Amino acid sequence: MTHYLISFPSAAMVLSPEDFPDVVRDSHAVIQEAKDAGVYVFGGGIDEDVAPVLVAADGTVTEGTYPQTKEFDGGYTVLDLPSREAALEWAQKIAKSCRCPQEVRAFQYDPLA
Repeated sequence: MTHYLISFPSAAMVLSPEDFPDVVRDSHAVIQEAKDAGVYVFGGGIDEDVAPVLVAADGTVTEGTYPQTKEFDGGYTVLDLPSREAALEWAQKIAKSCRCPQEVRAFQYDPLA
């Protein structure tokens, strides 16, 4: 099994206030489906009210993020799935519930994990 990151940036989710309750309900239902299927690992959204910091190997803490990173926000779900095809199927369910496209990425295999 492979862990897949299914995500979207905040700007991709454009909702009216009237649509928001339906999106919350639908997205929670998909996550519950993933939990019931035993594939859910982790999910959530980046708290955009908390500023990022960089921590160097020597312990130096710098406000902000990598210079080449413009934004890192939005929602993320990590699922443990048997194939890329399965990841694409789950991404479609999440896209439908969130009303926005989802990006799919596979984590590299770690033989020691």
